[in-house]
Amino acid sequence: MAGLLGVKGPEIIGRRLAGGRPVLGICVGMQVLFATGVEHGVTTEGCDEWPGVVERLQAPVVPHMGWNTVEVPPGTVLFDGVESERFYFVHSYGVRDWTLVTNDRTEAPTVVWAETGSVPGAGDRFVAAVENGPLSATQFHPEKSGDAGARLLRNWVGSL
Repeated sequence: MAGLLGVKGPEIIGRRLAGGRPVLGICVGMQVLFATGVEHGVTTEGCDEWPGVVERLQAPVVPHMGWNTVEVPPGTVLFDGVESERFYFVHSYGVRDWTLVTNDRTEAPTVVWAETGSVPGAGDRFVAAVENGPLSATQFHPEKSGDAGARLLRNWVGSL
């Protein structure tokens, strides 16, 4: 976050979004979009585009590394055609709880979830991706996720 602040990244992101221009965050690029991060007991403010705390995953093996499926809700643009595919993750931190309050004038973002481990329900659940108007982000690495990741990136570019 210090590096991003050094180049006025939050202001640049805010200006792009205010103008309706797209932003795609990947891995740490997604994490910095949330309000707060806690790493090694140090709390750091993020870009505050979304409420939520990025914190260490509670899993037997960290970093969470490898191929995982994701829980994709209906109506997603990014995951169109790759809803049941696997994506490549490598991270130790994530948003494990996200409660977003909306009203009748705002639309909730599309939130995609995943969990550590290979047995459903036995791992730590975390936000794997978010679609929110011009702001999208993935916790996984689409650029390392083979054909599924390439399709997701094409979907994002096609939405511009």
